Amino acid sequence: MSDSTELSCELQGRLKMILETALLASQEALTLSQMKLLIDEPMTSGEIESLLSDMQRDWQNRGVELVEVASGWRFRARPHMQAYLDRLNPQKPPRYSRAVLETLAIIAYRQPVTRGDIEEIRGVAVSAQTLKTLESRGWIEVIGTRDTPGRPDLFATTKQLLDDLNLRTLEELPPLNQMTLEV
Repeated sequence: MSDSTELSCELQGRLKMILETALLASQEALTLSQMKLLIDEPMTSGEIESLLSDMQRDWQNRGVELVEVASGWRFRARPHMQAYLDRLNPQKPPRYSRAVLETLAIIAYRQPVTRGDIEEIRGVAVSAQTLKTLESRGWIEVIGTRDTPGRPDLFATTKQLLDDLNLRTLEELPPLNQMTLEV
């Protein structure tokens, strides 16, 4: 199917139904490549993105929405509906210490960074447990080592963090100067 070929309404409806079903049934976000595997007709990424945009409009006034995150596309509950969902599963979300949150923020805004970089910015030592907490959550990972004596590990954030924050890229984080003014 070429870009110049306009999809018939019937075909477009069938393709949207296939994508919608897969996205609603999937536990994880789906990439454009994965979605292409669902469709019998050859389609470009642009054509699939066009269908996804149509689907976003279709779901505009509902309790769930179709969003693009770092690892692909997924449906999620709209934030204002979360209070109702919490009634089904009244567990409290995990609470993270100030040290964990500060360390995560430093890594997100300054990556890649070493433990020493984090300690220099925070002004205190970073415990191994703080880094372990972030790694076990899947929010940070070691992406290499710095070419300095001791070859310290370099930490960076993961797609999982972006997905959990419903972001596509780190550029969607609030500007750092805005964050420091609010503290």
